[in-house]
Amino acid sequence: MLPCYKDYHGRFEYDPEADIFHGQVVNLTDIITFQGRSIDELKQAFADSVEDYLEFCAEEGKTPEKAYSGRFNVRVSPKVHQRIALEAARSGVSLNNWVAQTLSKAVAHHT
Repeated sequence: MLPCYKDYHGRFEYDPEADIFHGQVVNLTDIITFQGRSIDELKQAFADSVEDYLEFCAEEGKTPEKAYSGRFNVRVSPKVHQRIALEAARSGVSLNNWVAQTLSKAVAHHT
């Protein structure tokens, strides 16, 4: 499980030589890192790093980058496209809403 703070997600690993956990916020072009000697210290450093990033963006007048926009493109075969469009029509919703609902149901089983 990736740590999460204010919709930012981190990845970390343990370095046995340095006896420290180190991590980075994922899926951003901006680099946000954090480290700690214990899991509690790592979690706090993660939150502190995100807060520092948000403060820096505010000072610079920059919009903080978000890892996910809520939009992505999916390529499927024409046959699958046709089938999901028909399912959406049968359900009385747009293709986009049908796909979003279906994906939401799929991931709900894993949370």
